[in-house]
Amino acid sequence: MPETTSNKQTTGSKSTLTRVLFVIDALIWVIALFFAALLRYEFEVSSVNWGTFAWFAASAIVLQFLVGLVLHIYRKDLRFRTGTFEDTINVSLVVGSVGIILWFTSIILSSTLHMSRGVMIIATLIALVLVLAVRTVARMRVERARRPALDSTPTLILGGGYIGTNLIQWMMTDPASPFLPVGVIDDDPDLLSRRIRGVPVLGTFEEIAKVASETSAEVLIVAIGDADASLLRKVQDVASKNGLSVKVMPAIGQVVAKGIRGNDLRDLSIEDLLGRQPVETNVSEIAGYLTGKKVLVTGAGGSIGSQLCTEIAKYGPSELIMLDRDETGLQQVLINVAGNGLLDTDAVVLADIREADTLKRIFEDRRPQVVFHAAALKHLPMLEQYPDEGWKTNVLGTLHVLQAAAAVDVETFVNISTDKAANPTSVLGHSKRVAEKLTAWYGTHTGKTYLSVRFGNVIGSRGSMLPTFTRLIQENKPLTVTHPDVTRFFMTIPEACQLVLQAGGIGRSGEVLILDMGEPVSILEIAQRMIKMSGKDIDIVFTGLREGEKMHEELVGEGETEDRPFHPKVSHAHADSLSPQNLDKDQFMARIGKSNNKNVEHS
Repeated sequence: MPETTSNKQTTGSKSTLTRVLFVIDALIWVIALFFAALLRYEFEVSSVNWGTFAWFAASAIVLQFLVGLVLHIYRKDLRFRTGTFEDTINVSLVVGSVGIILWFTSIILSSTLHMSRGVMIIATLIALVLVLAVRTVARMRVERARRPALDSTPTLILGGGYIGTNLIQWMMTDPASPFLPVGVIDDDPDLLSRRIRGVPVLGTFEEIAKVASETSAEVLIVAIGDADASLLRKVQDVASKNGLSVKVMPAIGQVVAKGIRGNDLRDLSIEDLLGRQPVETNVSEIAGYLTGKKVLVTGAGGSIGSQLCTEIAKYGPSELIMLDRDETGLQQVLINVAGNGLLDTDAVVLADIREADTLKRIFEDRRPQVVFHAAALKHLPMLEQYPDEGWKTNVLGTLHVLQAAAAVDVETFVNISTDKAANPTSVLGHSKRVAEKLTAWYGTHTGKTYLSVRFGNVIGSRGSMLPTFTRLIQENKPLTVTHPDVTRFFMTIPEACQLVLQAGGIGRSGEVLILDMGEPVSILEIAQRMIKMSGKDIDIVFTGLREGEKMHEELVGEGETEDRPFHPKVSHAHADSLSPQNLDKDQFMARIGKSNNKNVEHS
């Protein structure tokens, strides 16, 4: 590949720098030897053998170049940047090696060269000090030239640890950085009044307002690796009161692996304020039942299904079969998993779980060993209007998938359920509860691992509350909240999928595994925070609870236990079973208080 102009310029500047450094080092050795000789002979110039002096000076220059090449201080690639700790060590080794070689030479050839051994010791010390001083000055000049422009945004760094230090290092050495660090905020008393990469530590978290006022800071960057949602909410509240915009850093693992990059900084999002610390999953338990297996995912084009497919692909299944009735959704998940959306592969299957015969043929043809059933209708108010559709998809559709799985001896079947199945009051809750019972029955009668996993609202899933609020704010429309006191459980899509995969590895047949969602969150608080973050004046309209909707969701139903034998974030409950022979639509409709002609009435 031909070199670009910028590459040639960079290579040329490095080459020039190495030449300049060598010339300076050569002059330093001459100067060091000269002053060492003067000192040794008490400034009696006539006592110096200038021929021998010239020989040692030439030898020092040659040795400095050769040893310098070996230890990379004169290579064009400059493996270690000038003036860094690594460069200092290598430069010291080079100068020390040259001095030792010439010192031994002065001993061995003392009768011939007439050079005092003390001269070389003094010269080596002088040369070392001068060489290091030159590189220190050079680095200071380079860093000063690389500092952000004075018109860059004055910025406070919250956290003076590893991430904060690396962040400041990047800012102070990148002239294109839009941020100029003016102070560090940290509660560690040992850091107070100290400087980190030249930036002073000005106060604690409680003093942000005072520090922001004194420094005229406009941005606050959170550089704390384990910052949880509680801390981030406090940060946002303090920042909003003091006119600071908030940005956050990536996880510490990414910083360690890749260092700091400009595009790593991002605005604080509502997901940050709702999320929790990442839940640890046991990869060996997940890989144990997925690696080398044929895995099928229903509802693969949905938010949960597509992320499941992405996660499953990491564990090396022999085949990943993605099934959905939404062709656009299948194209998107194929892009995520395979890197293309050509749809000319049997990895994607266009089918509807309502079609029992179709599912049976697909399962008999592909013979999956592990099935994740994520296909469902999930919008509560829509199913309240059209309960028959909930019956067809969430109940009969699940039954069809279970029948097809049992017919080909699927080893592990994971049904994705919802918190609304706990003490259900809605069509959605009742239909998913029946799906849990059917799954439990098949687990008992197949002897295989058939189980359900129950969790609440997933942040950012398609059609969920957060994307809806975001769009309404963008369009300057009021946010609709059912009730000022309503709360819901939330978790991120990746976290939900990781725990679903974990549950498939530790779950036992017939169980309902309930994922720990943390504390429920006020919907009104979310709406208020999103409006505050937008900087707009948006109204909030209360509409009242909808039919079938609870004020506060539950994860555990009456009579269900919360035993956690394997994972601290996964509870195991025994699910009641329901035989397919006892499945009765009339009883289902009666239980939810709907008539069979509800669909007709709303058509």
